[in-house]
Amino acid sequence: MKSLRCRDLVFFLQMLFVVVLFHVMSDSDVRGGYRVTLAVPLERIAGFVGRAYLMETNAALSPYALPGFRVALSVEDYVRGNGSFAYSCSLQVFLGDVKVWDSGHYSRFEVVNTCLLELTAGGDLQLRGPGDRVGWRTGTSGQGVERLQILRTGNLVLVDEWDDIKWQSFNFPTDVMLHGQRLNVAARLTSFPGDFSSLHYSFEIQEDKIALYLNSGKLKYSYWEFRPTKDRNITFVELGSKGLVLFNYYGRKIAQISPNPSVNLSIGTDPAVSPRFMSLNNRTGNLGLFYYSAGVSKFEAHFQALNKTCDLPTACKPYGICTFADSCSCIRDHGCNNEAVTTDGFCDGEDAAEMVAIKGVTSVIKDGKKRDNLSKDECREWCQGDCGCVATLFVRGECHHYGIVMGVKQVGGDDGEGDGNGSSYFVKVRKGTIGGGHGKSGLKRWALVLVGVVDGLIMLVVVGGIGWYYLFKRRLGLLGTNDT
Repeated sequence: MKSLRCRDLVFFLQMLFVVVLFHVMSDSDVRGGYRVTLAVPLERIAGFVGRAYLMETNAALSPYALPGFRVALSVEDYVRGNGSFAYSCSLQVFLGDVKVWDSGHYSRFEVVNTCLLELTAGGDLQLRGPGDRVGWRTGTSGQGVERLQILRTGNLVLVDEWDDIKWQSFNFPTDVMLHGQRLNVAARLTSFPGDFSSLHYSFEIQEDKIALYLNSGKLKYSYWEFRPTKDRNITFVELGSKGLVLFNYYGRKIAQISPNPSVNLSIGTDPAVSPRFMSLNNRTGNLGLFYYSAGVSKFEAHFQALNKTCDLPTACKPYGICTFADSCSCIRDHGCNNEAVTTDGFCDGEDAAEMVAIKGVTSVIKDGKKRDNLSKDECREWCQGDCGCVATLFVRGECHHYGIVMGVKQVGGDDGEGDGNGSSYFVKVRKGTIGGGHGKSGLKRWALVLVGVVDGLIMLVVVGGIGWYYLFKRRLGLLGTNDT
């Protein structure tokens, strides 16, 4: 135990030395032949982050006192999908304390012992582990690359002797779009929620719209979109001083997404009141425009695509309902779970499962398989006969087909099997999972009771709290009168 503590102390001092050394030596560029190595702990240290800052923009030169960009080589502890632990090595860009780009965003490079970053003499930027194993590279060898730079826009670039860009991080977006960055049609931002290992979010630019999607394997469902008027086509989008701007083929602005009016009144050419970045939240899947607030010295969102909790696709776990009280209630008798797709047992024939109507709910996810001009019973039978379907939403003759049960929220009204607006939501369950022989009506009553109980308890607490407050205030008033 004593030797282990000594080893940990030595390692901590090594890491402290490395981080401080390279932070002091940081500049706006590094040249061919540059190498830096970070040591990786021999034992797992939960939450460990080792970071060497290599370059930075000079924020002190900005008259607006905005945070600058920094480039870092990082070693981080993380949990794999199977629950085991590992260390990853990546090159990262930070705006202040916010990570805005990561070479390991899509695929982590796992390392042991050491993590090495090198700009080779041939001009290739590489991350390597023990035994010269290459885990990430720019692929720019032989293109005349001379140095790595971080521009004032936050774009990490490799340039030749004439300052021509041979590689840039702006061409490989992650979950953040920076001020001044452009994304063309077919480009996307992606984000990966840790709680749902099989899911990820994406913000995508298409010719007719920009949209947010929930992805699960080959399944893809939208939950927010924005379309230019008059059916105008999009060629690219850019984050500018007034928000996210959409342009056509001729470079003309055709639409814009701006923050709320209170922020919009002060927006101009002053970068201190311009959006610094747009981010796709890796927990909720919400899209936000972030501004730097000097008063609190942090970035704050002054625009969000979705402002209500229950409009988010993963507000609840799979097989959960987001209620009026922004709480979650399960719609299966064995409780909600983390598995987004639960089609096991549904491919043994139609008799293996049954469709159950859930009253007073709808789904926020759209754009799955769809059929028009169906009756409610035909919609239900379509899902019943498809083993890949686990839920369906019927809305005025339109039948939406789902391979996941997510994004379900409570809505007002009820027409017996719908939400009072001509819609009905059905969930497929294995036969025999509904106890007592009551079948569909039993599950409907059970789901509604849970929703009602949760909302009722919350309302009871709120009303009780208000009543207690006034009684307590009145008692203080009486005590004050007696003293007088």
